[in-house]
Amino acid sequence: MTKEPIMAPSKATLTASGIARLANVGRAAVSNWRRRYADFPTPVGGTPTSPSFNAQEVEQWLRHHGRLHQASTAQWAWRQIESYQPAAQISDVLGIAGALLLVRTESPGDNLPTPKQLVGHLRALDPSLAELVGHVLPKQWTAQLTTLLGTVDRFGSEQGAETAFEYLHSQYVTSAHSMSGLAGTPDAVAEVMLTLAGTGARTFDFTSGTGSILRMAADRALRNGTATRCYAQEVNPQYALITLLRLWFVHLRARHAGHAPEPPVVHVGDSMLADGLPDLRADVVVANFPFGVHDWGHDRLAYDPRWTYGLPPRTEPELAWVQHTLAHLSPGGTAVVLMPPAAASRPAGRRIRAELIRRGALRAVIALPAGLMPPIAIGLNIWVLTQPDPHQPGAGNLLMVDTTAAPEGQSLTRIVDTVWNAYRSDSYAEMPGVHRAVPAIDLLDDQVDLTPQRHLPKASELAADPAEIIGRIGDFDRLLDHVRRSLPAVYETPAAPLREAPQADVTDLIRSGSITVLRAVSRSRPANAAGAAVLTATDVLSGGPASGQATRATDDVPGPQVNAGDILVPVIGRRISARVATPEQIGAELGPGVQLIRVDTTRFDPWFVAGVLSRTDNLRIAGRTSSTASGTLRIDIRRLTIPVVPLDQQQAYGQAYRQLVEFRGALERVTATGAALAREIGDGLTTGTLGVASSPALKG
Repeated sequence: MTKEPIMAPSKATLTASGIARLANVGRAAVSNWRRRYADFPTPVGGTPTSPSFNAQEVEQWLRHHGRLHQASTAQWAWRQIESYQPAAQISDVLGIAGALLLVRTESPGDNLPTPKQLVGHLRALDPSLAELVGHVLPKQWTAQLTTLLGTVDRFGSEQGAETAFEYLHSQYVTSAHSMSGLAGTPDAVAEVMLTLAGTGARTFDFTSGTGSILRMAADRALRNGTATRCYAQEVNPQYALITLLRLWFVHLRARHAGHAPEPPVVHVGDSMLADGLPDLRADVVVANFPFGVHDWGHDRLAYDPRWTYGLPPRTEPELAWVQHTLAHLSPGGTAVVLMPPAAASRPAGRRIRAELIRRGALRAVIALPAGLMPPIAIGLNIWVLTQPDPHQPGAGNLLMVDTTAAPEGQSLTRIVDTVWNAYRSDSYAEMPGVHRAVPAIDLLDDQVDLTPQRHLPKASELAADPAEIIGRIGDFDRLLDHVRRSLPAVYETPAAPLREAPQADVTDLIRSGSITVLRAVSRSRPANAAGAAVLTATDVLSGGPASGQATRATDDVPGPQVNAGDILVPVIGRRISARVATPEQIGAELGPGVQLIRVDTTRFDPWFVAGVLSRTDNLRIAGRTSSTASGTLRIDIRRLTIPVVPLDQQQAYGQAYRQLVEFRGALERVTATGAALAREIGDGLTTGTLGVASSPALKG
């Protein structure tokens, strides 16, 4: 269903970017309209380089010229938040919108409450929530806020207040305003962490961001008919407010369901330097803390009582966070934290790692695949910790898991859940290359390297049959021959047909309907959850089937599904990697880290479009915002252009681009197969199961 927006008040203003969003075009189109149309509204403020326009006049002009984009109330609500001026206050405005929606769940009404009335309603629920909201509220609504909150209010009445706020939050965490991974933890990762952590009466996240993990924990507990009181601390006040609002939505839902949980608690401040809950001992501690922050307070915390496993070196902030985690964990509780893989092997942290193992505080290290969350090119680790009993011996076995080596066909959550439950049972049996319970004595060497892959030899590495090795040499020769013949046939040409061809803006093609760009939908609360196979960014790059899994309510509309001929592009990466969907990916649901391009095949060849979008010089144009210090970018394909050439010429180029993709895939298989074969031959020569054919003295 599409709706016209609420008419903007006469005093509301829009920048060129805001006008572009209303019309679903690029800023260049707005500049062009100003030059071409004499009746385009004149600026009413701003600066010569960044003018502002009367929003009502702009809306009337767009409608008169047939350029006002038809969008749902949800889209209008987010666009008005995203285009709010000043842009630095967008996080505050999202918090104000959430506060209004929260109040509407308890006190429905037709008229917009005044800021004072809004604070009064919130104070009746939670004084600390009222205080946080009060810090960002104006004394009275501006015209811009009145329009925005009116749209948000209508969105909440149509979809439900909690569903509306979760949608706005999902848009926020994928935008440039949220600092990406610092705000929210992806649902797929949060689900794995909570599966390992289990449940308890008190759940704590001391770097909560916008509360993604805690909200999922509270929602899971409610669906299971239990209750958990959520505690959080967050250094960013805007994130803390969003966390508290999200937790209060679940809390009110629990109240309406007849439960009586205690309300959530959220503190604002630096957890390391100003612990807001020093006496809290939680049954479950979960955290996705920032990595690599060397100015974490090493000099000021030298004699801190939390360092029971050793003073963390300045270069090991993650091990300081680990000890902070254990300081807040109750006896018998479980803590689950995300860690960079380097923390498992850096020399400076080996003494603390060794102490964690000796005393039995570290239970498991689980390697996740890359592409689940920023930094997108790195596969993070999960550490599972427990509060050791000082009266019981430690130094038991440590579970090592490499999820990237697990058999295909299972979701990440199912893999981890199965292994973790088996490890804690009496019938545990390792799976070579995937998981193994490693004796502590094998880890306590000079390096104390906790990298799972180091302790998980592949099944093929344990025993290699000499006849199989010789057979694989023949297979490798055939693979090399295939690679040689897989490159497209090309020739030197003085012309540059694609470079000289007219260029069509992707934004204009989207507006004309020739191209459609789809993203994953926001999930509502997963009551009566049903599983859905979800395509991740890793799946796109590998060409493999969907490996992710999401949950949704049984009455939810499924997200976009992959069709034959669809083009898939990871949202974040070091380069643009556009791939046409493989047969195994068709029918899967689109994941949050992937954008889908669907073309009119009577006008465009999918492989041609994927090839021209992936060219190297496009990265400078499409890389909208740097997401990490490692150089990965958020890819916005709407900023690109596509050469306009006849369909038969597109198909010829498309076949060449397809061959190049297959060539790269074959080249990767050659590298992996060749490395494994070289290792097996070397081991066979060393152990004597293989001889050197050119040395008669070595035969027999």
